[in-house]
Amino acid sequence: MKWMIASDIHGSAKWCRRLLEAWRAESPARLILLGDLLYHGPRNDLPEAYAPKEVAAMLNGIAPHLLCVRGNCEAEVDQMVLDFPVMADYAALMIDGHLIYATHGHALGEDNPPKLMPGDVLLCGHTHVPGCRRHEGFTYVNPGSVSIPKAGTPHSYCALEDGWMTWHDLEGGEYDRRKLW
Repeated sequence: MKWMIASDIHGSAKWCRRLLEAWRAESPARLILLGDLLYHGPRNDLPEAYAPKEVAAMLNGIAPHLLCVRGNCEAEVDQMVLDFPVMADYAALMIDGHLIYATHGHALGEDNPPKLMPGDVLLCGHTHVPGCRRHEGFTYVNPGSVSIPKAGTPHSYCALEDGWMTWHDLEGGEYDRRKLW
């Protein structure tokens, strides 16, 4: 089963559209969104093609396929315009017998993880920098940012299938692949 993971759309209609094009091409079981869907936040510049209402409409159109957690930019007003839940701080998923702890990363993250067991995966966004690092007791995975990548990284998402995490550049294909289990 394939899962697609993305984070930090921040209201960019252009990059949300690109993400949904990739979603259609990937055809995953679910699209996991790790927060910061509509608002750009006070620390970020406006993303290209900033149009939160358009992003809300696009995501509402695929609501049954989404699993989302709250980012540091989500507020109750966002939930009022979205047809799927976005206010949960985390989601715990069992995939191939491994716990995937999905959260935005602003409260619990790589440097302040929840209690996890060896083989578990901590899935976070927030930093806008893709990554995969093994720690004692867990593996940290970040898909990067859909709309406001940082540290010279591409506009990205990742896909998890058969224990392999693959990072994709929204402007041009696969750029990293790691075996998680």
